[in-house]
Amino acid sequence: MANMAQAIRMALHYGEEKFNVTDIFGEDVGPPLGGVFTVTQGLKNTWNSPLDERGIIGAAMGLAFAGSHPVAEIQFCDYIYNTIDLLKLAGNQCWASNGDWPVPMTVMTPVGSGIRGSIYHSHSFDATMTHIPGWKIVMPSNPYDAYGLMLACLKDQNPTMFLKPKALLRVKGGEQIPGEPDLTPEGERELKEMIDMPVDPEKRAKWKPRFPRGLSDPGFELGKGNIVRPGEHVTVVSYGRTLPICVQAADQLLQEGVSAEVIDLRTLWPYDWQMISDSIRKTGRAVFVNEDTEVTNFGEHLIRRTVEEHFYDLEARPKLIAGAFTPGVGLADSLEMASVPQLSGITDGIREVAQERA
Repeated sequence: MANMAQAIRMALHYGEEKFNVTDIFGEDVGPPLGGVFTVTQGLKNTWNSPLDERGIIGAAMGLAFAGSHPVAEIQFCDYIYNTIDLLKLAGNQCWASNGDWPVPMTVMTPVGSGIRGSIYHSHSFDATMTHIPGWKIVMPSNPYDAYGLMLACLKDQNPTMFLKPKALLRVKGGEQIPGEPDLTPEGERELKEMIDMPVDPEKRAKWKPRFPRGLSDPGFELGKGNIVRPGEHVTVVSYGRTLPICVQAADQLLQEGVSAEVIDLRTLWPYDWQMISDSIRKTGRAVFVNEDTEVTNFGEHLIRRTVEEHFYDLEARPKLIAGAFTPGVGLADSLEMASVPQLSGITDGIREVAQERA
């Protein structure tokens, strides 16, 4: 079964073959590395850019204006902040030109904690990105969704931001990507031999990728969430790294008689408010979980809308579980875990909301 890095790589290959994606670029994106997390390894149309984030975004905008659909990577989201003005301009163009000048480009960047990256390689970018209108923004929580969401981005005429949760890039999925080998240890080894560059230098020199021939498009639609675990007592909304932790917390709480409905938002903009709204109307309780810093967090927007539209449906105060409002994430294991939500804190937070009485 594919991990998330392999899933993104297969989606980009499919984009090269079916959607005429001709430029996939960024720092170390091309040979020999294929990206820090190997998500562009073995692809046909990759090339290495200078260490210049503004140049990367500017080049992607130029290619998009010229009719291409480029995929540009910022090596870590910690270094995308100096491109904010360009991201704003890219988001403006289609609206400002009344649709005459769409900007079909995809930017992907690794986000969040999970690799002990400390203050320069552990930031989140979801809240900041949702402040920039004109973009569609996704963050997958598993390989199958990563594959489908990337293809949806590559088909869209708007600029799209693909946020890759670093902690999940080597995590294997449980759902078969259309065309990948069987979900067995043998199939896993076969996929690795097909699309993972060997570590041994001699084998690496002779290696050529063999992408699965049966890859197909599962037809993901941007703006559609997924109920990954139905429940009755409390609605839990998350995405990215914290989503699987929310599922673990829900499994634990079920043993205490608490039934949590877990929603994977998948797309931060546009987001599936209808799914969230229907669930809150059913449960009367809501918890929003992500690892970005808690001040001006995207979850705060969702809580505001929850209170405005479901004030009389609520049986308890909505709750946000998010990262600490600190300049960075701690380097030591204990400090990193204290900086962003972990299983115990998420479980306690959901329990608190589920047991609160109005």
